[in-house]
Amino acid sequence: MIGRIGRRRYALVALVAAALAGCGSATTPQSDPSTPAVSGDAEGRLSGELWLNPDGHGPVAVRDARAQGRADEAEALAPLAERPTATWVADPGDPFVTVERLSLAAEAAGQLPVLVAYQVPNRDCGSYSSGGASDVDAYLSWMGSFAAGLGERPAVVILEPDAIAQAIDGCPGVDPGQRYGWLSQAVQILDRQPGTRIYLDAGNPTWIPDLAALSHGLRSSGIAQADGFAVNVSNFQTTEDSAEFGLALSEQLERDGQPGVHFVIDTSRNGAGPPADDDPDHWCNPPGRRLGEAPRTSPGLRRVDALLWIKQPGDSDGACRGAPAAGQWWPSAALELVAG
Repeated sequence: MIGRIGRRRYALVALVAAALAGCGSATTPQSDPSTPAVSGDAEGRLSGELWLNPDGHGPVAVRDARAQGRADEAEALAPLAERPTATWVADPGDPFVTVERLSLAAEAAGQLPVLVAYQVPNRDCGSYSSGGASDVDAYLSWMGSFAAGLGERPAVVILEPDAIAQAIDGCPGVDPGQRYGWLSQAVQILDRQPGTRIYLDAGNPTWIPDLAALSHGLRSSGIAQADGFAVNVSNFQTTEDSAEFGLALSEQLERDGQPGVHFVIDTSRNGAGPPADDDPDHWCNPPGRRLGEAPRTSPGLRRVDALLWIKQPGDSDGACRGAPAAGQWWPSAALELVAG
């Protein structure tokens, strides 16, 4: 990652530091000594306090419960109102106003927002989160508006969950090479914004065992111009397994000529580890899950830039097990996640 990381990594750190200096109370979260260790260089490449979106589903649910006199429920759900969580931008309309509003709010708080760009054509292979842009022109136009909304303000963008892994796995109507090209163009568009950090999604430890294929997909999708990749998005694999998988993938990328690639891990719902895989829908709203480690930058794991809550805990994975549509708030699931 010579180009982007070599030239712009420290410029962004300076931007974040400057924003935090203005707020006085912001501090860089410390590493949790209970975090599973991966030996070697633990340098992180993100810094600063992650943004807590007050309009996220968790904070709104807690406010509503309090306003309606459901004090016990509000207290139970409080952890979801206290942890920074990513905001997904997935509507097909022009995203500029939404992204600018989120970015400005985070800047005003002196914090670093995490946004998910989720609009690739043939999204989710027509499954529970189906949708996306109608064609490549619509997609790149949408991505241009998304990037413009960020301006020069610091932000982390998780780019297109599942897109690369599904292309490798086999997605009807998706040509892998074509999709990789679209993602590469999306990276180029986002990379024009000096404060934006881009992480391409790379699936989870149990999805694509062929690391060479994943490396090819990431390299074809512009990883050289991005800042890294994301693992375990909306999944339940342990932090330790995700860190080992991410490191192995980073080392594969290094063997393939792309050295020093860092990554982030979604820990939002991995506190109980993965469910049994004998259920064909084990990835969709499995019961018995728990919140994972708190989100923070620089967690002290080799090549891991951050532990993030990318999936909003309490949001449905899709219309299975009596749940509402994907991305919708599901109170019973939220209460189960905090029960442990």
